[in-house]
Amino acid sequence: MKIAPSVLSLDYSRFNEQINELNASGAEWIHYDVMDGHFVPNLTFGPDILKSFCKVSPLFKDVHLMVTDPVFFADVFMKAGADQITFHYEAMSSLDEIRKLAAHIHASGKKAGISIKPKTDVSVLEPLLKDFDLFLVMSVEPGFGGQKFMPAALDKISWLRRHLDEISSSAEIEVDGGINADTGRQCREAGATVLVAGSYVFKNGIKTAVESLR
Repeated sequence: MKIAPSVLSLDYSRFNEQINELNASGAEWIHYDVMDGHFVPNLTFGPDILKSFCKVSPLFKDVHLMVTDPVFFADVFMKAGADQITFHYEAMSSLDEIRKLAAHIHASGKKAGISIKPKTDVSVLEPLLKDFDLFLVMSVEPGFGGQKFMPAALDKISWLRRHLDEISSSAEIEVDGGINADTGRQCREAGATVLVAGSYVFKNGIKTAVESLR
């Protein structure tokens, strides 16, 4: 199980302290949420802040684009240091457009992920199972931290686990929203391989919280 603390919940008044704790916590990834105020009703980080994270942490930079125009922003954040770009199925107009962006991300030497919102049926991903390195199931409505986990996400995780296994895919199944030790265990049992946690990690002891998610 990979743990990807979401720096949306990091206490920026204690930036250096919490980054040092995060680097030593055993977490493998940093989850970096990009929101444009259009696709979701919130604004977050730009590329310069990602560049700063790249300077202070060696962890894998998992960038989640919650934006209306992922084609534009994918290049912006790849140039800023993203190791992986995940964009939303709902932000794209066709399967061809989705595959084209995934191929562009791969051609840029990065990993590609695709995400679905809670109200999107997981079966829409079936034609795309061979095109991505990661499938992100949102277990809350994207846009804000601290929301309660939606149990319906577990069926989506199980569906992905079953279908990816059928094609012998090594793609990751990531879950984001309301993750703590209990919901993390449920996601792991359903077949998830990456857990995103924000408030739970940064508002508790970082190392202890990370260890409890494994």
